[in-house]
Amino acid sequence: MTNREIIVIGGGIIGLSLALELKQRSRDSRVTVLSRDDREAALYTAAGMLAPQSEAIPPGPMLDLCLRSRSMYPEWTRQLQEISGIDPGYWACGFLAPFYAGEEADASPPQHNLAPSYWLDREQIREFQPYLGEEVAGGWWYPEDAQANTGMLGKALRTAIAEVGVELREGVTVEAIVQAKGRVAKLQTTAGDFTADQYVLATGAWSQQLLPIPVSPKKGQMFSVRIPGAGGNTNGQTNSKFADLPLHRVLFGPYTYIVPRRDGTIVVGATVEDAGLTPYNTPAGIHALLGRAMRLFPLLRDYPLERVWWGFRPTPPDELPILGSSPCENLTLATGHHRNGILLAPVTAQILADWMLDGNADPLLAHFHWRRFQPSHSPAYEENGGNGDRGTSISHVSPQDGKTMQFATPKHNFDSNYIPEWNGSSDRLEIGDRCFRSRLITGTGKYRNISEMQHSLTASGCEMVTVAIRRVQNNAPGHEGLAEAIDWNQIWMLPNTAGCKTPDDAIRVARLGREMAKMLGQEDNNFVKLEVIPDPTYLLPDPVGTLEAAEKLIREGFTVLPYINADPILAKRLEEVGCATVMPLGSPIGSGQGIQTAANVQIIIENAQVPVVVDAGIGTPSEAAQAMEMGADAVLINTAIAQAKNPPAMARAMAMAVEAGRLARAAGRIPVAQRANASSPLTGTITS
Repeated sequence: MTNREIIVIGGGIIGLSLALELKQRSRDSRVTVLSRDDREAALYTAAGMLAPQSEAIPPGPMLDLCLRSRSMYPEWTRQLQEISGIDPGYWACGFLAPFYAGEEADASPPQHNLAPSYWLDREQIREFQPYLGEEVAGGWWYPEDAQANTGMLGKALRTAIAEVGVELREGVTVEAIVQAKGRVAKLQTTAGDFTADQYVLATGAWSQQLLPIPVSPKKGQMFSVRIPGAGGNTNGQTNSKFADLPLHRVLFGPYTYIVPRRDGTIVVGATVEDAGLTPYNTPAGIHALLGRAMRLFPLLRDYPLERVWWGFRPTPPDELPILGSSPCENLTLATGHHRNGILLAPVTAQILADWMLDGNADPLLAHFHWRRFQPSHSPAYEENGGNGDRGTSISHVSPQDGKTMQFATPKHNFDSNYIPEWNGSSDRLEIGDRCFRSRLITGTGKYRNISEMQHSLTASGCEMVTVAIRRVQNNAPGHEGLAEAIDWNQIWMLPNTAGCKTPDDAIRVARLGREMAKMLGQEDNNFVKLEVIPDPTYLLPDPVGTLEAAEKLIREGFTVLPYINADPILAKRLEEVGCATVMPLGSPIGSGQGIQTAANVQIIIENAQVPVVVDAGIGTPSEAAQAMEMGADAVLINTAIAQAKNPPAMARAMAMAVEAGRLARAAGRIPVAQRANASSPLTGTITS
């Protein structure tokens, strides 16, 4: 889709940078930024340090992200200046990280080996930077750390987005994100309702006011002084006296940083306070900053105080950004950058634009997904922010051999509008009054342990799982603690009546299932997978008992998903009495024989007006794909995943197969021919 409407909520550096990137790469799209009060944005309150090394970020995905973004800054700001005609204030000044006497032992963080850095002893550091405090005993020099003058950067960005056609709506407060069926339906704002195809949440420290994501404000107080006689011009540019300034590089000392500007201003920060969104500077905060700054660079005591201000860092519990998909299919998260928002602006814009516009999920996105804060989330699994056809990367530590395995879904780099029956994320499974993105339904039984089940559900990407009510109720082996092990805010429960031999048993257990769903927070869940199985040997469902129980449950308001033999006549009768789906077996439960009933299943698919879910007997991903290629709307798989040698790996394989089969069905296979048909033309060949 090249012609789309995108709304970015938040007019700080992340929102503006992403809006610019989106508009530049999708000129036909309409991109709008809604900004409540840009004066509160970190873009106008931060010091502008581009300092992954000085910040002592440990090796790992966060450092990789920061180093990549720092390397982008020279070209990114050059392009900004080219578009806007305004110098963004990028200065590759380098950082000096001094240590006080007695603290030198802590002066060798592990990341020093990853990029150029140099240790300077007491004399060397004073030759390099005069006027340091007497207690400074040495320090590290980071030549590649840099800074951006945030005031100049803000002007350049705002001018650039106007130049490329981004609409900036200032003074607009988003009061609510209205959701329907897993999507953002509209934004309620102080300027009326706004609608779009895609939305971005980039509201920084205010994110939790709109979505329940763990981003808390960390207040920081700052002040600035001006070097007497430095002057500077109106754009903060270098002036004739720049060479005479006493400080040409950032000092990143203990709990304090001192940032010189080329116009003679020196910025000092910052406190770190759990004060919520409480505004204003305080005497205690500024006093503490003054003391630390003058200890590090005593000349500050004689410079005139220019101004004081405060800001709020958007801080998740692990201090890492939250990037990529959200609980809403058409809402992207770009928040939680803590103290690195200015640094991470270019790379955030790049990788989120890749994902939103092209479906390309950068491998680093896996480590910043919002699901890492979910109770059922395991660190062994990292999802990159992809929904449906946007790709998911998962690493799993195999329980058999301890080896780390990587699995990734395909990244579809095409316009889904070219596929008439497959329009990207709009291809949804509707059952009753619910919509699901995933067409793979999984079960919860037969796993070797709860942890393996949790990992497999995550790997499968499923949104609905079956739960055997009788087994949970009785705490049967393998089901202890099952109700607490799954995040029912994310996964829809499909209670099933497994173990019921008569219609009356099934109806009674279905009622218990509905009550259990309510206890777990799914107040409106009336779903039931109906199983009436009197046969203990072959586990074949009772067609008469199933129809009888279905009629009664539908009268009680249940959404009935009946498990049946592949009987086209029974399937049609169940549809006529009001069942939400029909679920024909492919072969006996747990047999792994594949789809032995293909001919009858095909007839059911061709005649059904409700979703057809192939249930039971699927043993391999190729069989799951076969069911979808036949035209099934979904598959239900339990044993083939739970009893695999590596269940999470099999779960991911099944998810990929279901998607591939669905897409293949939409694409349309070639006719089966009786004779060979050359794929290369037979005319125009070279002859001797």
